[in-house]
Amino acid sequence: MEFVLIAIAILVVGLVAGIGLLVSAGRRTTRLDDDAVAGTTLTRPRPPAPQAPESPPTPHGSTASGLGLPPETVELPPAEPEPGLVFDTPPPSAGRLVRLRSRLARSQSSLGRGLLTVLAREKLTEDDWEEIEETLLAADIGIGATTRIVERLRTQSMVLATASGTELRDLLVSELTGVLGPDLDRTLGTERRDGRPGVVLVVGVNGAGKTTTVGKIARALVGDGKSVILGAADTFRAAAADQLETWGERVGVLTVRGREGGDPASVAFEAVRTGVEAEVDTVVVDTAGRLHTKSGLMDELGKVKRVVEKQAPVTEVLLVLDATTGQNGVVQARVFTEAVEVTGVVLTKLDGTAKGGIVVRVQQELGIPVKLVGLGEGADDLAPFEPKAFAEAIVG
Repeated sequence: MEFVLIAIAILVVGLVAGIGLLVSAGRRTTRLDDDAVAGTTLTRPRPPAPQAPESPPTPHGSTASGLGLPPETVELPPAEPEPGLVFDTPPPSAGRLVRLRSRLARSQSSLGRGLLTVLAREKLTEDDWEEIEETLLAADIGIGATTRIVERLRTQSMVLATASGTELRDLLVSELTGVLGPDLDRTLGTERRDGRPGVVLVVGVNGAGKTTTVGKIARALVGDGKSVILGAADTFRAAAADQLETWGERVGVLTVRGREGGDPASVAFEAVRTGVEAEVDTVVVDTAGRLHTKSGLMDELGKVKRVVEKQAPVTEVLLVLDATTGQNGVVQARVFTEAVEVTGVVLTKLDGTAKGGIVVRVQQELGIPVKLVGLGEGADDLAPFEPKAFAEAIVG
């Protein structure tokens, strides 16, 4: 009877293992071990070394070369993709903002059309100028930028009285472009440096769309022909790692993740180490959506950055902000900047809102350039920020 029970147990284990292999086929995810010392230092399981094919036995004391025969040429069959694996092919990031300008339709109706309607009047009164100011402020342009635009338009009021609709539009686009910071460096630090991959840390509060943004960044980089590894360092929210893993699998990108509740710094460290060993172009690390009012969590963010830089320098720190939060987003940005040096801002949820001017406020109050904007919920709706194209889109 005991032998029968043992046999049944072996059979069940074999079935479970077989199902696990079938489910994991095609997945590109590295899970960190759970048996690390004290649960802090995690190690990545390494695949077994491939075994060399067995060669046919040769007669003792004789070889092909010893017999004076030429070496045999082996014809290898052409490489074929693994059946069932089909990855998405994302479009390149260049020109995305121009293609997505229709997503700013509501911003256009409230800001661009409103301004053009007032400026087209034959004679502008003080009430008209106040209406222009209110329109700009309602779009979250900010007091400083609003004052600058109104003052410049006032100096050209004589020109406005005789300008055509096209001339008014071009003038307004020019003024908006000027306050959007056309001279700011918006280059993303994703390139390899000194033989190591570019390392991008993505930070932000919960609900800003941070994990989704990481997945979209990976798609954009793949579309630009770069090799990428994702680090799921948001270990406090189980759905975050699953979500990021799904984004990576769609485009054939490896995701390094740890157990739920594990040390985020260890996951980030392992992701970067994997990127160094694999010689990829970019490692993108998703951090926990920590509350900006919790100083302990902000200190932890600084720890993640310090640990990562033991493997490779961090080349970009992107702060994800929800464009609809207005001034609260600026407050969040200030606190994050104190914890880690933020080099660029990603504004999400700009589609279908009248808050396009938040780009101006963030840049002027923080001195940090907006580098990417999210203009929709689609997989490829993240675009590099281009001031002139943005101004043209919201003016219409």
